[in-house]
Amino acid sequence: MPLWKIHGDGRTVAPDAVVRPEERLNWPATIAIGVQHVIAMFGATFLVPILTGFPVPTTLLFSGVGTILFLLVTRNKLPSYLGSSFAFIAPVTAATAANATGASNGIGSALAGIVAVGVLLAIIGVVVHTAGVKWVDRFLPPVLAGTIVALIGFNLAGAAHNNFAQAPVTASFTLAITILFAVVFRGFLGRISIFLGVIAGYIFAGIRGELDFSKVDKAAWVGLPTFHLPDFVSPGTWAVMAMFLPVVLVLIAENVGHVRGVATMVEDPKINENTGKALIADGISTTLAGFFGGSGTTTYGENIGVMASTRVYSTAAYWVAGITAILLSMSPKFGEVINSVPAGVLGGVTTALYGLIGVIGIKIWVDNKVDFSRPVNQYTAAVALIMAVGGFQITGENGFVLGGIVIATVTAIVIYHGGNAIARLRRTGADDPKPLQAVGALGGDPES
Repeated sequence: MPLWKIHGDGRTVAPDAVVRPEERLNWPATIAIGVQHVIAMFGATFLVPILTGFPVPTTLLFSGVGTILFLLVTRNKLPSYLGSSFAFIAPVTAATAANATGASNGIGSALAGIVAVGVLLAIIGVVVHTAGVKWVDRFLPPVLAGTIVALIGFNLAGAAHNNFAQAPVTASFTLAITILFAVVFRGFLGRISIFLGVIAGYIFAGIRGELDFSKVDKAAWVGLPTFHLPDFVSPGTWAVMAMFLPVVLVLIAENVGHVRGVATMVEDPKINENTGKALIADGISTTLAGFFGGSGTTTYGENIGVMASTRVYSTAAYWVAGITAILLSMSPKFGEVINSVPAGVLGGVTTALYGLIGVIGIKIWVDNKVDFSRPVNQYTAAVALIMAVGGFQITGENGFVLGGIVIATVTAIVIYHGGNAIARLRRTGADDPKPLQAVGALGGDPES
């Protein structure tokens, strides 16, 4: 695995140059950029465990560990931070929520689902590394990728409403200030508008007396994160796992888009050869996190924004970011401060955040010029989105439930591929899939 050579004088980057993955600036500058990457990922990464009930320090720990694993697997050739994926929020929320009888599958079943996603993603990564990425383009064309990303976001509309209703004044302020930050600030600050909105909403909630610091006072300054193990034996676990499998398709789209995005910005097509390794690395990271109580991971679009603004693509900065995240995870008091974010703040920010996830899916359609005059494309998107927004469910015996994400994803795949197969047979016209444009991770900024 190559180490880094110094770029230029180690202090500056010429206007027409970039710091490539195998290069670095001097260590003070590299450390500063690495910390900036932590700030960029933090707003999105800590929201996932808050919304799902997972321990924040544990999630932070495995995002740092996952980032270092990613760098090792890709042999320092692909810059990326692995943060918490928003694609896991809906299945984790459904897995841990109480059902009609008042019972809950619990965090163990949710972790089993995360492990299953990680293992499957790693296997797909091996196939892509061996056979190439073209088969992914055939199975997951833009109309399907956009639909699946969009339905995951829109399926969470009810969860956003539930938090919003608990403190509508605080939620309204948080939502308004988040939008204001997004339209007022440019560059890096604009990309972390959700993070800034949470901070402003938190202060506003404190003024209104909505904060509870009782657990913060009792927490130690230094200590290990809380670990949980997956539950593979409970009867409800295997039904829960079905809700997680569509997430694999989202992670594939995110990783493939990330690799293509970096290759484009560095102007080096050879970086695309690391696509399979990226999927393997994210799969291993997600599996490891699921085995010990962390959230599933993905490559982060927020950090692509930092690289684009600094023109520094050095993997050395990501080693700094990963190590910094691990150190932050060793403070239980820090974790309890994050957990003290009240429902009103979460309601305001998730109203925007979940909608942005849906918009990212729509952006995939727009960027790839999906032709919605074709009936197959129309029905692929229309039926799946209504199922997701409406929260369609299939309930079987012994509490077996298939949620809206599973039903909508399977329906979209069947309509698209089945419809096009019939169209080709009947010679009535079918879509020819084309590669996805670069799309960022499901984070706070759909343009990052």
